[in-house]
Amino acid sequence: MPETIDLKLTAMAHGGMALGRHRGQVVFVPYAIPGETVRAEIVEARARWAQARLVEVVAPSPHRVEPPCPYFGPDRCGGCHLQHIAYQAQVEFKQQVVADQLARIGGLRNVPLADPIGAAEPWGYRNHVQFSVTAGGRLGFLAADSHSVIAVEECLLLDPLLDDLWAALDLEWPQLRRLSLRCGSATGDLMALFEPDHYEDFDIEVDFPVSCLLLLADGEVVVLMGNPYLVEQVAGRDYRISARSFFQVNTAGAEALVALVRDFLAPAGDQGLLDLYCGVGLFGLALADQVGRVVGVESSPSAAADFRHNAQGMDHVTLIEGQVEEVLPGLTGPADLVILDPPRAGAGERVVGEIARLSPHRIAYVSCDPATLARDARHLTGAGYHLLQVQPVDLFPQTYHIETVALFER
Repeated sequence: MPETIDLKLTAMAHGGMALGRHRGQVVFVPYAIPGETVRAEIVEARARWAQARLVEVVAPSPHRVEPPCPYFGPDRCGGCHLQHIAYQAQVEFKQQVVADQLARIGGLRNVPLADPIGAAEPWGYRNHVQFSVTAGGRLGFLAADSHSVIAVEECLLLDPLLDDLWAALDLEWPQLRRLSLRCGSATGDLMALFEPDHYEDFDIEVDFPVSCLLLLADGEVVVLMGNPYLVEQVAGRDYRISARSFFQVNTAGAEALVALVRDFLAPAGDQGLLDLYCGVGLFGLALADQVGRVVGVESSPSAAADFRHNAQGMDHVTLIEGQVEEVLPGLTGPADLVILDPPRAGAGERVVGEIARLSPHRIAYVSCDPATLARDARHLTGAGYHLLQVQPVDLFPQTYHIETVALFER
């Protein structure tokens, strides 16, 4: 029979679960809060840790609130993890997770960790959403740790523009497998990207401006109507974003990140700026008018094409299309400043070593994962860089995800 235990929870783990200790094991409990005493059922046990299911909150935290979303909770939609926690407490717990990861993985204690920049609006912020489709043809999201699709009628995280677009959809398409909706929160541009199991002719009608695109199994994007891109504006600059190009899902948060990178690097004069994993140019192009030369490196063909478009008229901006780890060994500089915005897996020791070889004066590391930031920070400090500032920014309220900008100096 599964074991049920009473547990005092002491901290928040990276991943959104609270943790406590029982008989020498660390026990992780989802939908719980540090400071609470809970009754939990062990569902998986290993030598040093165990995973439990929350059965009852014996002594609730003062930070516990009623989740407003009817799809939030065990065996429900897996998109949110922290709706049961008051927003200010969410932000504070995320700061503790960043500090813990830097200490445990990076070996960096007493780090100059600033108070997180919280979201002005912790709901209605997402400019991009991807739906899966149930067997009955309804739109929904994947359940936590599952491939099951939970049909939903609303999502409280969506930008109101996407809410309106979603409400206007009337889908009868048995072949549809996924649907992505995107918007320019600052521009009003709308995009719908349909992913069918297989292609068949179909009719589509719309009575308002929206770009409708089809993503085929071979990766080709077919324009059904409108443009193969949308335009978003961040900090006064327009960015073209194609259907397959990455962009921050929180436009207001993206503005905060750009401001931080600019403040941290303090660009001036004829400096050379190296923008790694540059995407459509969010950071490098925002700083381009303050430096002498910008070199971007990007592996995604669609994002690279967007970068070139967004950099039109900037003769001192160059793009190298390719994998960062393959491009860096061929670079000789100058790279006085570096922007590093890797995917969730981080940059890794090889990339960090090549950056150190170029010997930039300052590095602004934009991270979406505290664990890989901590690992790469360890490599950077080992290569002769000091970690001067760490600023968490909450781009993803109601979830465990946290963006962080870290400043390293040679």
